[in-house]
Amino acid sequence: MRHSRLLASLCLGLALPCAAMAQPAPSPATPAPVSDPTTLKAAREVVMQMQGDRNALLNAIAAPMVGMMQQIGVKQQDQAQALVQEVVMPTLSAHYDELLDIQARSFAAALGKDDLQAIAAFYATPAGKRLVTAQPQLAQAQLAGTQQWMQSVMPELQGKLAKAIQAHGWTTSGQPKAR
Repeated sequence: MRHSRLLASLCLGLALPCAAMAQPAPSPATPAPVSDPTTLKAAREVVMQMQGDRNALLNAIAAPMVGMMQQIGVKQQDQAQALVQEVVMPTLSAHYDELLDIQARSFAAALGKDDLQAIAAFYATPAGKRLVTAQPQLAQAQLAGTQQWMQSVMPELQGKLAKAIQAHGWTTSGQPKAR
């Protein structure tokens, strides 16, 4: 999940049209402040363990970033790769600790110090380390499974949505039908 969360965040931001990217982004919701520094420290440790090797994580997102560059208009593969290596990756690397801090505050707001310490202890075990290593493969499998599931329920969902919209007397724009 570590890769999927980071990729989703980055990809969503980079997949927007250039015009939308030029507008200032709204500030993300800030987790509630954590008053206990030991809880925050434990949360940061968990997040760092879950993320695994910083360079490996950043290198894993380089290829998808090339695709994102191409989606926003840099069509030449070599130019997109150059931008990723010269601009995107150094920028993400320079701000990586900010990502860890944001995630740590979220974890500290959701979990207590004892739970965080127990989770950190798990990630320090051989099984926890194997889980971190397997996360990219697991995230891909989860994404593929979710997509397959959505495709299988989409026909039923579309039919039910169409009936509900009709029952309410709405058009697909959400406005009532003109009478």
